[in-house]
Amino acid sequence: MPPRRSGQAQPAREGHLAIRGARLFVRELGDGPPLVVLHGGPDFNHRYLRPELDRLATGTRVVYYDQRGRGLSSDGVAPDDVDLAGEIDDLDALRRHLGLATFALLGHSWGGVLALEYALRHPDRVSHLVLLNTAPASHADYLALRQHRRTREPGIAAVMQAISQSPAYARGDLDAEAAYYRAHFGATVRDAEQLADLVGRLRADFSPADVLKARAIEQRLYGGTWLDTGYDRLATLAGLATRALVVHGDRDLIPLASAAHVADAIAGARLVVLRDCGHFAHVERPAEVCREISAFLARR
Repeated sequence: MPPRRSGQAQPAREGHLAIRGARLFVRELGDGPPLVVLHGGPDFNHRYLRPELDRLATGTRVVYYDQRGRGLSSDGVAPDDVDLAGEIDDLDALRRHLGLATFALLGHSWGGVLALEYALRHPDRVSHLVLLNTAPASHADYLALRQHRRTREPGIAAVMQAISQSPAYARGDLDAEAAYYRAHFGATVRDAEQLADLVGRLRADFSPADVLKARAIEQRLYGGTWLDTGYDRLATLAGLATRALVVHGDRDLIPLASAAHVADAIAGARLVVLRDCGHFAHVERPAEVCREISAFLARR
């Protein structure tokens, strides 16, 4: 391979990794200490995090992957093949494939839940933990999220319900999906152009059949976490010694108190609150988000 000139953009390295009956799509960019990025949803894939988080690939090896059964990792996977334990196993198999003893881990939204679950089971393998617009870590905070949305955005639930009851949505129609997510995220991404671009990314790698599969997977993962009345990782996090950064918007659809509970539970965690910013901080404030994360990762 010829040497790369100074300032020359490095092409991404893409491929599929065979793991336990699935082929996980993996995308790597940059060189340096590794950072594995976990997408949210959990019915989305990594596409909505790009290109903004690609900025982290200056001095960092950024690794994205589509979680089992979603996006470019959909083929050959049934919803019953996916559960929380398997998600953790897939992430650790990716670590081994990459030849990593330890790595930094970034989770956005639902990806924050998966990141916490992995770090609690394998704290010696996570050098840095970044939780970006993280989802709740307890059933109680999930209920608070639902109440928060009902109180602050009373009209949105009706619009989303009407769309979700349409035949097109039931078929996984991509236009119906786009309408649903424009309503879902319209209050948290206030710039119309940013919202349109984001919604376009959410299902860029999905067919209608993939959408239906991803929805079923989402419900299985919710059932193993938030929807379980006994689900609460906050007390357990007190024993986690991993360096942690929690970044949240003050008008995120997930209440700031939920993120603060996570930050307070992890000894030494730093909470960064972005003012006038919603649930997709990397879209609204990419430079600030990447600056905070890069500075955090530089601390060894």
